[in-house]
Amino acid sequence: MDSALLIHRLHFAFTVTFHYLFPQLTMGLAPLIVILKTLAIRRNDETYNQAARFWARIFGINFVIGVVTGIPMEFQFGTNWSHFSRFAGGVIGQTLAMEGMFAFFLESAFLGLFLYGEKRLSPRAHWWSAMAVFLGSWLSGFFIIVTDAWMQHPVGYGRAADGSLQLRSFWELMMNPWAWWQYAHNMSGAAITGAFVMAAVGAFYLLGGKFIEHGKIFVKVGVLAGCVFSILQIFPTGDGQGRMIAQNQPITLAAMEALFTSQSGAPLVILGQPDMQQRKIDNPIIVPEMLSFLTYQHWDSQVKGLDAFPKDQWPDNIPLLYYSYHIMVGLGTIFIAIMVVSVFLLWRGKLFHARWMLWILLLSLPFPYIANTAGWMTAELGRQPWLVYGLMRTADGYSKMVSAGNGMFTLIGFMGLYMVLGILFLFLVHREIDCGPTAGVSAAH
Repeated sequence: MDSALLIHRLHFAFTVTFHYLFPQLTMGLAPLIVILKTLAIRRNDETYNQAARFWARIFGINFVIGVVTGIPMEFQFGTNWSHFSRFAGGVIGQTLAMEGMFAFFLESAFLGLFLYGEKRLSPRAHWWSAMAVFLGSWLSGFFIIVTDAWMQHPVGYGRAADGSLQLRSFWELMMNPWAWWQYAHNMSGAAITGAFVMAAVGAFYLLGGKFIEHGKIFVKVGVLAGCVFSILQIFPTGDGQGRMIAQNQPITLAAMEALFTSQSGAPLVILGQPDMQQRKIDNPIIVPEMLSFLTYQHWDSQVKGLDAFPKDQWPDNIPLLYYSYHIMVGLGTIFIAIMVVSVFLLWRGKLFHARWMLWILLLSLPFPYIANTAGWMTAELGRQPWLVYGLMRTADGYSKMVSAGNGMFTLIGFMGLYMVLGILFLFLVHREIDCGPTAGVSAAH
């Protein structure tokens, strides 16, 4: 691989991975804040209002850092990936512009109203501001997903005289079947992050013996939401996304499973290490014929392996793709187990006093971030060697005039800057958690 291409890929991978640590929590918290505001109005209980305000402040911190880290990616399309922008800008420019003009401004404007306008709004108007924040954040995610889904499964485009792609059908782009399954899968992943974070903070308060009532609310709402979305993440959203891959990117499916040879009754590999030299899985733990059944609903269906495709079309880092996919699936399964046990204890009235389970909820906080990152790595590594699947290779999309040295210099600069932003984020969130949900209560009235 060309050294400049490698640096540009690492550069974008770093900035987008760091950036997505923040939107996944804002998109995950948004519906939970609406739930808290709804309960506050229905039960006329100020404790739920305090809980909603607390998470809105956490939301605001995430939102600000997400905006700061998101803006450079827009510029990277021009500075690091100019050939891609020239080739595909006539299509992806539509959805990226709509994300900024519609969704971002909807979310940011009403977030300001929610955070600072409560004294001037009626309770129901304040609830609507929370709903608008929720809709804005999820609409923002939709436009970004539509953009990425088009790169995975291009639709609704035509070629211009200069060879670039132009949008032929706006609605075909919006209704891309890949986009809807990817969106559902992605948003359930974001909701899992929000639920686990809320439950973890609640567990922290209960274990520490402070803000007990708020802690119980956080744990209860987080656990119930986490259970629902953890199940949805596997079925139907994960299953639907997997079917899209099997139908449209069969080589990606083979690489995700490290299936080197086409097989009827293909097994599902639970654990193992791909050996690229010998083209086999070392130390495999498998479920016989399960991959065929999950993919085509027949135990003896044939699943194409990597040997069915030219090697120059294989993803360029199959081991990393394989491990990313299995980390995502493994953690998703663990999330279901944690949340089902938590819901059972909640139903029995024992969760708030089961310190062992509260510790599990608290220590689980980072794992949804890892699972979401692994999921996005699976999607992007699986598309390789294509930048736009079947139309433009990654090697043809980067800025040829930007050297590896220039790319490395800016990458190191971004790493330093983002380290500072990360420390600032942790400091601000720690301060909010330390002050607790009752901070500024008098100012809210």
